[in-house]
Amino acid sequence: MTAPAPEAPAIRKPAKSTILFFLCGGASHIDMWDMKPEAPLEYRGEFQSIRTTSPDIHLCEHLPLLAQQAHRFSLVHGVTDGGKATGDHHAGYYYNLTGHAPDQTFKQQGNDRRPYPDDWPFMGSVVGSRRPLHRNLPQIITLPHKPSKLPYTRPGQFAGRLGTDQDPFYLYGSFAEPLKFTAPTLTLERSLGAGRMDSRRELLQAMNAARRELDTEMQVQSYLRQQDRAFSLLASSGAESAFDIASEPEAIRARYGNHINGTSLLMARRLVEAGVPFITVFWKEDESTAKQCKSAGGWDTHADNFNCLKKYLLPKFDQAFSALLEDLAQRGLLDDTLVLVTSEMGRKPRVGDVRSGGNVGGGRDHWTTCMSVLMAGGGIQGGREVGATDARAEYPKEHPIAPEDVVKTVYHAMGVTDLMARDMLGRPYNLLDEGKPLLELFG
Repeated sequence: MTAPAPEAPAIRKPAKSTILFFLCGGASHIDMWDMKPEAPLEYRGEFQSIRTTSPDIHLCEHLPLLAQQAHRFSLVHGVTDGGKATGDHHAGYYYNLTGHAPDQTFKQQGNDRRPYPDDWPFMGSVVGSRRPLHRNLPQIITLPHKPSKLPYTRPGQFAGRLGTDQDPFYLYGSFAEPLKFTAPTLTLERSLGAGRMDSRRELLQAMNAARRELDTEMQVQSYLRQQDRAFSLLASSGAESAFDIASEPEAIRARYGNHINGTSLLMARRLVEAGVPFITVFWKEDESTAKQCKSAGGWDTHADNFNCLKKYLLPKFDQAFSALLEDLAQRGLLDDTLVLVTSEMGRKPRVGDVRSGGNVGGGRDHWTTCMSVLMAGGGIQGGREVGATDARAEYPKEHPIAPEDVVKTVYHAMGVTDLMARDMLGRPYNLLDEGKPLLELFG
């Protein structure tokens, strides 16, 4: 039997919700918020740093709106995998979303590694499982997509051994219609009347009867519970109100940005208002930029790093995320809402990636040895920097911070102190033995 981990000191009050904003692809720490202006050019790159509303925080010149919010957030530098990951995206997702180091299967399979039922659970699933059930909304909602394209679904974003009934409820959005969000199979449109819902329920009940011959009873029951919650969601007036993003004033929508990543953060704010405990926004990649950046269209800038950042990624991130912090603060929601920005890795501080021709390609490769995480709200004191990296942002300077420390900080902010669970045989185990919360972030 595993001994329970020592409990961290209680914070002033637990946060009511978490918004996790995950920058898919591996965001460049050295080009955004761990800049090294004294480093050689081949490391620091072409971006300049600017002052912010915090005397301790300097940001990239292409984040001017976020610079005006620096007193509201803190930065954690030197987050490292400690050599426990593989450098692949799958392992990076898994480690940073669960707090557990990737096992041997990630080394053997790389980005072919699928999510397994006995994976360690996503931090959002743990939080959702520890909170009282919401009256008419799911505990954990993820939008606007499920990374990555089948069959390469990223591990770490699911409930794993906690059971599929603790999986996130997914809302899908698109670049073409950024105000429209849909759920798999079930559409969140007002045109879906009671008659159509009944017809779908009958069809799914017939499908479920067939599944009983193929699945174990436990799997079937979990699947049925998910469907029941989905139908309850669609029938709920509270859900209709929460998802009606088009009802937001035009000025608010414009402040976030009329693009899918902006409206996803606006939806996250609405879900916080509706009392959803955990909301994840996975940055949706723009495939029109994939060829130039040699990526999937997100933050994986293997080529032309600086143009891809300043033209496509940083302006939209700056607009949308600064709007979220400003909006939460103005509505009196930031104190009760933990906001976390992270990614699966950082970028290699030395410019030049062999995948794009080395120095001439101007890209940055994967870098799991160092990355930065942003945290705000939920008891986090703004305007601080915790942790540090060396003169070239390559390695932690003194005390390395691991992904499990970040996840434990989320649990601490959300008041999650009971991490004990039981396996299928009733044996107790701890959901996250490793890591310690970063208490220096809290007031």
